[in-house]
Amino acid sequence: MSDYENYAKGSPLEVKVISKRFGIPNAASIDVYLQHDGYKGLQKALGMKPEDVINEVKNSGLRGRGGAGFNAGMKWSFVPKQSSKPKYVVCNADESEPGTCKDRPLMENDPHQLIEGILIAGHAIQSQQGYIYIRGEYRYLMDIVDRAIEEAYARGYLGKNILGSGFNFDLCTHTGAGAYECGEETALLNSLEGLRGYPRVKPPFPAVVGLYGGPTVINNVETLSNVPHILLNGAEWYAKLGTPKNGGTRLFCLSGCIARPGVYELPMGFPLRRIIEEVGGGVAGGKKLKGVIPGGSSCPVLTADEIDVAMDFESVAKAGSMLGSGGVVVLDEDACMVKVAQRIAKFYAHESCGWCVPCREGTAWLKNLLTRFHSGAGVEDDVDTGLDVALNILGKTLCPLGDAAAMPAISIFKKFRHEFEEHLKLGRCPYEKRKVSVA
Repeated sequence: MSDYENYAKGSPLEVKVISKRFGIPNAASIDVYLQHDGYKGLQKALGMKPEDVINEVKNSGLRGRGGAGFNAGMKWSFVPKQSSKPKYVVCNADESEPGTCKDRPLMENDPHQLIEGILIAGHAIQSQQGYIYIRGEYRYLMDIVDRAIEEAYARGYLGKNILGSGFNFDLCTHTGAGAYECGEETALLNSLEGLRGYPRVKPPFPAVVGLYGGPTVINNVETLSNVPHILLNGAEWYAKLGTPKNGGTRLFCLSGCIARPGVYELPMGFPLRRIIEEVGGGVAGGKKLKGVIPGGSSCPVLTADEIDVAMDFESVAKAGSMLGSGGVVVLDEDACMVKVAQRIAKFYAHESCGWCVPCREGTAWLKNLLTRFHSGAGVEDDVDTGLDVALNILGKTLCPLGDAAAMPAISIFKKFRHEFEEHLKLGRCPYEKRKVSVA
């Protein structure tokens, strides 16, 4: 079965907006895109005042799909109307969060949708230059996106005097080198400028001082892919697809111990329990659910008793976790939560850029402590020590990577303390003979 047939199969519960062209043969080509409402949102936007485009996106309730969940139109409105320096639109395609794989199918199956969203953002903030910063491991996607950019130039959707409107806009791709840190927007900007991918101190924020010191809008692939549909169908239509303050749909990446893993487009606010049981077909092998990571590896774990929650930003936060990047990782009864914590800590220790002491030292401490503990060499004080280390990372770093390492660790130390005690009692991992993949 081909990739596009897999994407098209999906679930009958899906509400397809940005994935509606998945499954159409040759959907990445401009000819097919134009046959299915392609660039109609741009045409409408170019007939509107820039501030009206911003208000349309703002009123739609579209929130950043990269993890922070900030209102996209509001973010655009922070860009000053007058600037002595060029303005830029930057697409963050550095998808590196474990458990998240939604931007890849968007670029692979529908790159013109992304290009159109970038063009609308460019018109809205009066920018003439855009960049798509693509994760280093997604190198093959650059060929697909570059081909789409070439097609857009050839048909007059990029370049000078687009569609006779007087609007000029150029766009190109840029590859990362595989650093998770460059998913943070200011580290991404440094990397794009040819500097080391360290985060910048904020303020000033990129909307005012961004790429090359110019005002810059940064949105991820999923966020920008929604924009053409908002312009074409209206803010009210898009807002009604979701919940108050959470407009539209969301791509959820369902993985782990689940019967039907995959990427599914569902309305914002769709219940987590239904995602697992109905969309995903329940826990694989008929086993019991132990926990769920609701938004990618950086999010606190929810236990099996905490999954009656609507998947929107406020509801998941109220439940004690985060919607994050939409990576729903399911953990069954055989998952060792000490091992889950250790694997997550190992990832963030490896990906820390090393600039902040709490992150550089703290993530290494967490990794070493959890590795030793899981091997059977733990001591009674390790749980409290590990919790203390994580709490001393949280909120004390220049970018969210430190928090991303600390939050899942804190949740596992607190909610699954009994598993740590069981490791101590046995002197080994009680799950060591069970082969379990958690991400």
